[in-house]
Amino acid sequence: MEEQQHIKDTEHSNEWSVLRIMSDFVKGFDELRDLGPAVTFFGSARFHANNRYYKDAHTLAYQLGKKGYSIVTGGSKGIMEAANKGGYDSKKCQSIGLNINLPHEQSGNKYTTKHLTFDYFFVRKVMLIKYSLAYVIFPGGFGTLDELFEALTLTQTGKITKISIFLYGKEYWEKLYDFIHTTMVKHRTISKQDVELIILTDDMHEIITKIDERLVMYLNELKDEGLDQSHYYRQAIEFLSNQE
Repeated sequence: MEEQQHIKDTEHSNEWSVLRIMSDFVKGFDELRDLGPAVTFFGSARFHANNRYYKDAHTLAYQLGKKGYSIVTGGSKGIMEAANKGGYDSKKCQSIGLNINLPHEQSGNKYTTKHLTFDYFFVRKVMLIKYSLAYVIFPGGFGTLDELFEALTLTQTGKITKISIFLYGKEYWEKLYDFIHTTMVKHRTISKQDVELIILTDDMHEIITKIDERLVMYLNELKDEGLDQSHYYRQAIEFLSNQE
C-alpha cells in the first residue's frame, strides 16, 4: 500500500516538474526574444573586485557594451558581476543576469537591467547559450568547465550556429588548451578542425574584432537562408548602422 502511494506521489511530482520546466523555458524565451546581438560571459563566482580577471571582465564588457552588444551572464558574483557591471556602466546596452534558484547561495548582483531566475540548471544553460554570438570563458571551476564543453559540443555537432568561443587568460587555460590540442587530437577523440573552435587569448581587441566579424558573417548566413526579413536580422542591421 505504501509502495503504491509512493508511486502515485512520484508520478504527481513528475507531472509538476514538467510544468515547471515548461514555465522556465517560456519565461526565458519570452523575456529574451528581442535581445539582439549579445555576448555571454562565463567564469568563477569567487573572484573579488581586486582580482585581475574581475577587472578584465569589467573592461571587456564595458567596451562591448559601448558598441551596443548586450552582456549576458549567470547573474551572480565574481566574473558574472564584473561583466554585468561593465555592461551596466557603459549605459548603452542591456545587462542581463540569468540566475538559478539554490537553497544557500548564488545571490544576484545589482548591475543588471534585466534579471531572471530559473529553477533548472539545464534551462538556464540553454538561455545563456541560445541568444549570443560569442562566449567569453574566463577562469572558473567545474560550472565554467561544464558551460565551456556544452558550448563546444553544441557547436561541434552543429546543434547551434557556429559561434566564437574565447578562452580568456592564457596562463590559466593553456594546460587545458594543450590537452585538447595535443592529447585529444593524438588519440583522435576530436579532429584538428575541432580545436579551431577555441580561441585562446589575452587580447581584448582581438576578441572585439572577431565578435564584430562573426556578426557580419552570421548576417550573411541569414541572408543566404532567406531570413533577411527576420526580426533579429533587422535588429542587427540597425545595430551595425549605429556603429558607423
